Amino acid sequence: MHPQYILNLSCLDQRGIVQRVSGFLAEHGCNIIDSAQFGDQQSKLFFMRVHFSAEDKALTEEVLRTTFAALADTMQMNWQLHDALKKPRVLLMVSKIGHCLNDLLFRYKSGLLPVEIPAIVSNHTDFYQLAASYNIPFHHLPLATGAPEAAKRAQEERILEIVKTADIDLIVLARYMQILSPEMCIALEGRAINIHHSFLPSFKGAKPYYQAHDRGVKLIGATAHFVTGHLDEGPIIEQDVARVDHAMDPATLTAIGRDVECVVLARAVKYFVEHRILLNGYKTVVFK
Repeated sequence: MHPQYILNLSCLDQRGIVQRVSGFLAEHGCNIIDSAQFGDQQSKLFFMRVHFSAEDKALTEEVLRTTFAALADTMQMNWQLHDALKKPRVLLMVSKIGHCLNDLLFRYKSGLLPVEIPAIVSNHTDFYQLAASYNIPFHHLPLATGAPEAAKRAQEERILEIVKTADIDLIVLARYMQILSPEMCIALEGRAINIHHSFLPSFKGAKPYYQAHDRGVKLIGATAHFVTGHLDEGPIIEQDVARVDHAMDPATLTAIGRDVECVVLARAVKYFVEHRILLNGYKTVVFK
């Protein structure tokens, strides 16, 4: 099999971007497998994702990066080149609610999610047996609510050590119910995804399904977004909803909502590991 790569790029929208990128790939013995692009009239930026194979044996990844960099510089591109056949390494973090963790592990084990999961981190011990059943190391890093700042810093430093040692590409907060420090958010910028059990920007904070019930909503939802220092306000990656009615109590809404959370988080993780997400300011472009 020929090496395969995914090229993501963004730059100021201008004439000839697709032609120059596709021409470059053709000239270097590459074959485009699929391609998607989008021009944002508001930001005046152009976004592109190209999945291609390198059929010229002399074209190494290093040569490809060096030669494309010259083209990218002339067009002032932000770009990333990824090995399409390499499975990204994902760290899962969880507290005491495990439906998203369980769902992601099942998708991973069954081959539905093309990732490696070298570690699970939790501030509780509830899911160490679940982790063991998948032969995944479980790191219990306790942190009580209202813990001193020094304890929080030490716990987060340990998490960052695991991220570095395990060569983690993506951190997934699968209902990890601790607020990350601003320093932690900066360290994980662009590679940490959270699932919020509400259809943001509505019903932020604790017990959103109870808030939704009190307001008599007819739709509930979930939102997967990048983690930033602004709580529940990171760029949104994926959302979905479920229809509910007046006869349902908060517990029923919670159960329905948890199903939606699992699906939304799994989609967001899959989009990330398949390199389908490009940042557009406070928003995302997701090539599905």
